[in-house]
Amino acid sequence: MPRHPRKPRRLIADGCAYLWTLRHSHSHSHSVADSGRSCCETLTLYPQPPGTGGPLRIVFTEGPDRYVPGGAPLGSGDVGYIRGASLNLHEPGAVRALLDAASTRGWPPEGRRALEIDGWSLLAAAAAARAGATGPAPPVCGD
Repeated sequence: MPRHPRKPRRLIADGCAYLWTLRHSHSHSHSVADSGRSCCETLTLYPQPPGTGGPLRIVFTEGPDRYVPGGAPLGSGDVGYIRGASLNLHEPGAVRALLDAASTRGWPPEGRRALEIDGWSLLAAAAAARAGATGPAPPVCGD
């Protein structure tokens, strides 16, 4: 039986549990000449159990030399640079790579407030990690 697309998915990373969701949205913008709308993908991770930390929102907004398609010919959840790194945000490995990149940059999972991060600032590191490159280990939950 296929997974319901709106149901949060579970991710375990470094001994911590998270629920995560991916949402596609449109904002009205005069900067996108073709349609007057820009696409946005928002990946939200919720530390578990509830109340142990605030959510992390990683936001990818369409812009020059970037793509955030809403479907064909590229799949839903694909984000990337026109000539560079890309990820499919429906893949748990991509979500884990973005979580690790955010943790490396100082996001504390136990923080009580919601935090929103520009996903483009994490994309290159996360895509490199997905490609097999290694970097410093992210902090362990609770450290």
